[in-house]
Parts: sequence; structure tokens; C-alpha cells
Amino acid sequence: MGFKVAVVGATGNVGREMLNILAERAFPADDVIALASRRSQGSEVSFGDRILKVRSLEDFDFTGTDICLMSAGGEVSKLWSPRIAAQGCVVIDNSSAWRTDPDVPLVVPEVNPEALDGFAKKNIVANPNCSTAQLVVALKPLHDACRIRRVVVSTYQSVSGAGKEGVDELFSQTKTVYSLAQMEMKKFPKRIAFNLIPHIDSFMDDGFTKEEWKMVVETKKMLDPKIKLVATCVRVPVFVGHSEAVNVEFDAPFSSEEAREVLQSAPGIVVVDRREAGGYMTPHESAGEDGVYISRLRDDPTVDSGIAFWCVSDNLRKGAALNAVQIAETMVQRGLLQDRRQAA
Repeated sequence: MGFKVAVVGATGNVGREMLNILAERAFPADDVIALASRRSQGSEVSFGDRILKVRSLEDFDFTGTDICLMSAGGEVSKLWSPRIAAQGCVVIDNSSAWRTDPDVPLVVPEVNPEALDGFAKKNIVANPNCSTAQLVVALKPLHDACRIRRVVVSTYQSVSGAGKEGVDELFSQTKTVYSLAQMEMKKFPKRIAFNLIPHIDSFMDDGFTKEEWKMVVETKKMLDPKIKLVATCVRVPVFVGHSEAVNVEFDAPFSSEEAREVLQSAPGIVVVDRREAGGYMTPHESAGEDGVYISRLRDDPTVDSGIAFWCVSDNLRKGAALNAVQIAETMVQRGLLQDRRQAA
């Protein structure tokens, strides 16, 4: 018997991607329901070769639903996730609402699948931030091989990380540049077309942004609280695909060649690193792909034991929708959902 799965926020970029990935990976679902706000009720979304009519979240009864993939934003999740979980449905949430809650597992299946064993405290599992997800996939095998002391990361994050409004703004501003029309800034505080914005999410009192803070606290929660990490997060005029320049310092000698061997055999990682023109991955090439791609591996000569590398991934997939589906798959594989059904 398959599972009953609901996707909340099914009309958004990530919600649509969740439906695509559920179909692509043939998730064992007997029934898939597309949900959104009342204003989207009756619209249509694709699920494999089927078309689903969107239903209203406010009017849906989750009794008998096994999994809810939630991608409707933090405020919606804060209100609805506990209500849905109370009806016996496991919520896998893509927002930041539950990531720092000590009773909610924050999970990337390649990194800390064992954390899922504690999901029943609130019946909620959290997806990490998109920039954190690809980073910890890369850091996990390195940390297992030689303990990481410090990480310095600069991100180059695509506009799709800011939702449909971000994509629309880059598209419209790019057209404006060539038509010499009046430039409008709505989603971003400064022009994004042919520009970079060193500001994602709100500023904090210490000068860092919340996006940078998220990368720190989420990496510590999933990987190791002793790791020191500092991030600079930048929005770039790319539609899909986040990139990161990463410097890692280890507690003991560990070379880039040793790192290459470790990363080549690690789950979820593809090493593309030829020291020639074009011998590396770009965000454009990562779009639509599931892997976290590692390029430009080299020793860092500024520390006693360190490496530097380039990391790219599709932020709508591994950074959001794919990771949520992988969490659901891992729960099925570990027998957690079957156990929940039997307990009910």
C-alpha cells in the first residue's frame, strides 16, 4: 500500500518542483493532493503525466494523509504545520520556521539521516536553507575523513531563491536595460540585472544578514556545533543554481588530493575538476540536476591544513524540493512512516 501525500504551496516554484520530483522518482504514493491558498483553488499543476486540480489548504482535512510537503513560507508553516501534524500527518517543511527548534530534526539525508528518529516529538521535519543544504553535503564526507575546524564561504545565489518575484524582477529588469525604459526595484533593494547584491534576508545587529546566520546555525545543528563558520551571501543575476566559494581548515594535515578521493565516493556529490578552460561546473549547468557539483579543488596555502573549492547545485532541487522528497524517502526506508501507521 502506498502513501497519501499532500503538497502545500503547489503553485509556487518549489511546490511545482516537489510534484515533478515525486513523479520522477516514483515515490510510493497512492494519492497526491495539490494544495494552496483559496485564491489558487481550481488552478492546475502537473504531476508526471497527470494534471492535478489545486485544492484549498484552509478547507482540507489531513486525517489519513501520511506526508505533507510544506512550501508556503514561514508564516503559513508556523500556523498550519502544528495543526497538520496534530492530525497524524508528518510535515516536511521547507521554510525557516522550524529549523532552530530543538524538537524538530533539521535533515539532509546524505548528512544526518539518523536525526529523523526524533521526528515524532512534533511530527515535523525541517529542510535547511538552500545555501546550507549543498554546503553540508560537501562538508560531511570531509569532516568524517579529517575533522573540520573552520569554514569560510562566499555564496553566489540565484534569484529563484527569492521566489517567483525574484525571477520576474531579473527578467523584467534585463529587458529594461535593452529597451532603455525606467528601471523598477520591487523585490530587491537594488538593481539585480547585470549587478550583484551583497544582501540576502534582513540585517542583524552584528552586521551579518539572517541568510549568513542561517548557514552558521544550521551547519552546526546538522554537522558539528564545534565547527566555526563565517559566510558572505550575495544575490547574483542567475535564474537557477546557487554557487559557493568555500575554504575549509582542518585539525590535521589533509590535502586537496585526499579531499578529491573522499568527495568522489561520497553520496550526492559529483566532482568535475579538470584544470583547463571549461573543466568546472557553473550554475547554468547544474539547473535541473540533482547533484552537488565540486570543482576547482586546490590546497589553501594561507593555513597549515586547508583546501579551497567551488560548489554549485540547483537550489530549487537539492536546496529545497529534492531534499524534502529525499527526507520522505528516507523515512520510508527507515520504516518510520510504517511504524507511525501501525502505532495509529
